[in-house]
Amino acid sequence: MKHKRALYTAILAAVCACSLAANVSAADTPQTTNAWISLFNGKDLKDWDIKIAGHELGDNYGDTFRVENGLLRVCYDKYDAFGGKFGHIFYRGVFTNYILRVEYRFVGKQAPGGPGWAFRNSGAMIHGQSAESMGKEQKFPVSIEVQMLGGDGEKKRSTGNLCTPGTHVVMDGKRVTRHVINSSSETFHGDQWVILEVEVRGSQTIKHKVNGKQVLEYEKPQLDSGKLLDSGTISLQAESHPVEFRKVQLLPLDPP
Repeated sequence: MKHKRALYTAILAAVCACSLAANVSAADTPQTTNAWISLFNGKDLKDWDIKIAGHELGDNYGDTFRVENGLLRVCYDKYDAFGGKFGHIFYRGVFTNYILRVEYRFVGKQAPGGPGWAFRNSGAMIHGQSAESMGKEQKFPVSIEVQMLGGDGEKKRSTGNLCTPGTHVVMDGKRVTRHVINSSSETFHGDQWVILEVEVRGSQTIKHKVNGKQVLEYEKPQLDSGKLLDSGTISLQAESHPVEFRKVQLLPLDPP
């Protein structure tokens, strides 16, 4: 997947919206008096914007993103071939300090022509650029990607990994510039549901959890230029393999 970096030509656009909080508690346990917010209502795609490579904002080519039986589904049954049509569905708004919880599973067969690395592959993009700022042909938003991967039934393949489209992070005091950083999670073969949580504390720390277990931690998310990212959009990927989401929830974290 290293070749993906060559595709990241856009810079993070400035956006004007309210963030949920300016700072966070330094405690390991998130401090909040807030309640979980369901970003996906189980009925429709209200408050979500769709951007598919090669298409204008809002063009849901091939009915890629749809709601069926209470699930947010990424589907390719109306495609003749994938054709590099990487897609993202953005929840409207800009977010700073929160926990994102996603329950997902991979199903079915990959779209014809989908790249090998995209088999049972999706992601939750955080600290991302706006959907409006993406170029028509742009395949991935500049963002921090919390990668979701499914197993092939044999080989080890962690989920909750980190990918960095147009970004970098710091780990153990050093700036990390490689595109993929694997987590310590187990492999999930088959069509089982997996719970992914991401604790985001502005430009400070980000933690990944899979089924309640922390599997990755890093700090100082930043653009390639070195500018720290303290907020951004949240989006979900369509990378050529069908995937279903039954919950997409957000817990705002209180400031100190």
